[in-house]
Amino acid sequence: HVQLVESGGGLVQAGGSLGLSCAASGRTFSSYTMGWFRPAPGKDREFVAALRWTAGSTYYADSVKGRFTISRDNAKNMVSLQMTSLKPEDTAVYYCAADRGIVVRTSTGSYDYWGQGTQVTVSS
Repeated sequence: HVQLVESGGGLVQAGGSLGLSCAASGRTFSSYTMGWFRPAPGKDREFVAALRWTAGSTYYADSVKGRFTISRDNAKNMVSLQMTSLKPEDTAVYYCAADRGIVVRTSTGSYDYWGQGTQVTVSS
């Protein structure tokens, strides 16, 4: 039974930082791509960042590049998203997701497993 459980959301002022974590369990994720998504106007969820678990290669949406960092902790089976220089428009529920595909994909339909989400609110 695959589970992705996010934590670490909260309220932060614009310009501040916040870290999110995603605890993954139920299988070995070494061949997976792990992604973070958030809702966006006119979309279900938009791609934020992704990481190939074994290679450690990372990918970012242009809107967060240079501000967000995705990483993994193999020992804890956990993926993190460190967010800095936060803006009010970063306010959203952030979802962790896992994709069994062999290439990094940014569409929500490509991801097989999802967490329940964690709220991030950035005040101006």
